[in-house]
Amino acid sequence: MPIEFDRLRLLWPDHLGLARGKYLTPEKAKDGTAHCISLFTLGFDRVMTPHDGGFFWQGLPDCDARFDTADIRPGWQEGTAVAVPDIVRGGLPVPLAPRNVLRDAVAKWQDKGLVPMVGIELEAYLFEPDPAGGWRPISTPGAYVYGTGTAVDPSGTIDEIMDTAASAGLRLESVNSEYDNGQFELTLTYDQALQAADDAFLFKVMAREVAARNGMLLTFMGKPINGRGGSGLHVNLSFNDGNGVNVFSDDDAEDGLSETARSVIAGMIHHHVGMTALLAPTVNAYKRLQPGSLCGYWANWGYDHRGVTVRVPPARGQGTRLEHRVGDGSVTPHQALAAVLSSSLLGYEKGYVLPPAETLDCIERASTDVVTPASLREALDALEADADLVEAFSAAYVDGFVTVKRAEWDRYQKWTTDWEITEYLPFL
Repeated sequence: MPIEFDRLRLLWPDHLGLARGKYLTPEKAKDGTAHCISLFTLGFDRVMTPHDGGFFWQGLPDCDARFDTADIRPGWQEGTAVAVPDIVRGGLPVPLAPRNVLRDAVAKWQDKGLVPMVGIELEAYLFEPDPAGGWRPISTPGAYVYGTGTAVDPSGTIDEIMDTAASAGLRLESVNSEYDNGQFELTLTYDQALQAADDAFLFKVMAREVAARNGMLLTFMGKPINGRGGSGLHVNLSFNDGNGVNVFSDDDAEDGLSETARSVIAGMIHHHVGMTALLAPTVNAYKRLQPGSLCGYWANWGYDHRGVTVRVPPARGQGTRLEHRVGDGSVTPHQALAAVLSSSLLGYEKGYVLPPAETLDCIERASTDVVTPASLREALDALEADADLVEAFSAAYVDGFVTVKRAEWDRYQKWTTDWEITEYLPFL
C-alpha cells in the first residue's frame, strides 16, 4: 500500500558521510529533484576543492536524485516520508556517490552468483550540554558495560531512538551500553548489503535528530573524548548462493569455514593498509586506530578474537559470518561496505595466501607488524598506492575522495590545537 505523506524527504550519502537532500511536496515527489554535482568537491568547511569528477570548472552543473515510488518509506518527522534516491547525471550513475559505488560492488558479487549479506554495528556517544559551554558526555555514575535502562540512559534518549527506529522501519537487533560511560552499541538487522547500508545511513540521521530534539548530541565521531574508547562501525558479512545458503559454511572443514570464507578474509588482510582511508576517513579516526584498542589495528584475523581486524564469531552453519572491525564511526555505511566488498572480491579472485589465525593477545603483542597507517595523510598515500583496490573500488571515486581529504589534512596541519596551547603557551 502506498505511503501517504505531506512532504517527502530525500536523503542520500555524500563523500563526507553527510546526508544531502531536499523536502519535496507530494506533487513534485514523483519527478525527483536536482542537486549541484560540485557538492562532491566540498569539505566540512564548505570550501570546494576542484577535481575532475566535480565539474567545478564547467559551471557547477546539476546531477539528479531519482527514485522509484516503491522505495518511499516511513520517516520520523510528522507527515514526512523518506526515500534514498539514486544520484545520476545524463541518466548514468554519478561515480562520486558512495551508494553507486556500493551498488557496483554488490553487482560484481552477484555476477558470481553470490548475494552479500550484511549486519552493521554502530557505536556512538551521547553528550549533554555543558554549563561551561559546549558539550560533555552524559553523567551516568551508575553505568556499566552491557547496561540497559535508566542506569545508562537517564534521559530516556536512547529509549526514544529505539522507539522511533521501530516506527520508521529501521530494524534494530540489539542496543546496549558500551565499556565507557555514555557510549552505546546499536546493532541493525542483517540484510542484503544495499538495504543494510541504507538502513544504517538513515538510522544515523534519525538518531542524531532525536537526540537533538531532546537537547542532546549523539556523535558517531571515532574518538570524541580523550582517555575513553573509540567508536567504530563494524561490518558483519556473509554471502548467500542462489538458494539462500550461506557459502561461508563448510561442515567438512575442521573450523567450519569454507574456502570462499578463507579467500574473503585473505582479501581483507591483503588490502588492510590500502583500504584504511576509506574506512577511517577523518583526521580524528587515527586517534582510535591504536594498538591494544580492539579496533582492527593489525592486519590479522582470528577465531572469536576481538583484538583482530577480521573476527570469526563462533556461530557456524547458516549463521557463519565475518566481522570486519576497522571502520570508524564517522564513515558512511555505503563507503565502508563497498571497501570491504571490494577487498573481499580481490581475495576471492586472486587467491591471496591466508596467514595463520592470530593467537597472541593483540593488547601488547600480535603476530604481524603490518598495521593501519598512522595518520589520514599516510592512509591516503597508501590508498593511492594500492592500484588493485583502487580499480576494484572505483578510480573516479578515489580521485575525488583523496583530493577533498588531502585538503582536509592540510587544514588540520595548519591549525593550532587546544593541546598545543595547553602544553606550550605557559612556558614558551
